[in-house]
Amino acid sequence: MSQSPQPMAGRPAPDFRLPASTGGEIGLDDFRGKKYVILYFYPRDDTPG
Repeated sequence: MSQSPQPMAGRPAPDFRLPASTGGEIGLDDFRGKKYVILYFYPRDDTPG
């Protein structure tokens, strides 16, 4: 199995697709050509602290 490249600060993020809260999927390529895209990841969703 091949691993995805490690994202690095200041470099373009690798493309990905995830389930959308409105149904279907959404991916980074859906925002191609937009001025700004902010990716925010947090490891402890729905946990205290």
